[in-house]
Amino acid sequence: MKKLLSIILFSSLILCSGYKHVPNFTIDATTNASRHNTLGIQDVAEKDYCAAIQEFRIAIGLNPNTQSSAVYFDNLGQVYMTLGYANMAKDCFERAIKLYGLNFAYYQNLAGCYNKLNMTNAKIAQFRKSKNPYDKILLGLLYMSEGKRQQGIMTLDDFCLSEPDLIITQGIRNYLSGITKIKQ
Repeated sequence: MKKLLSIILFSSLILCSGYKHVPNFTIDATTNASRHNTLGIQDVAEKDYCAAIQEFRIAIGLNPNTQSSAVYFDNLGQVYMTLGYANMAKDCFERAIKLYGLNFAYYQNLAGCYNKLNMTNAKIAQFRKSKNPYDKILLGLLYMSEGKRQQGIMTLDDFCLSEPDLIITQGIRNYLSGITKIKQ
């Protein structure tokens, strides 16, 4: 009887112990980076630029060399431009283009940054000699910012004709369409 009672007691102890399997949690840096970018955008909306800079830096640190981090660099560069740190913004915009060179807004931001830093003429000379077809985009935008509208339109149109199948080409066409309608 003692043996039977001890077996029942032992089995009830096992059954009633409340053991629960602990779930596995995975930490996903990509998801966390996206979350920090979203928090940075909220901080910008609230005009809390210091917090936004920190959030964008965290997002970049969590996911440094991907296409999505180009967005984080661009967002960080825009905050720097808002605060008047064009030199720091330049680095961010250049990195954004290096990570994902098919977003026309990145080129527009970088051209505006070069203009703010009074580097327009030097960059025009540099990009005029370049063999990289993407440098034509910046060249056209820099011409536009210097008031050489016709040269800018022709340079950007030349890029569209030479690279008709790229994703960025449609963005440039939309830009040119808007520019020609406004200034006629």
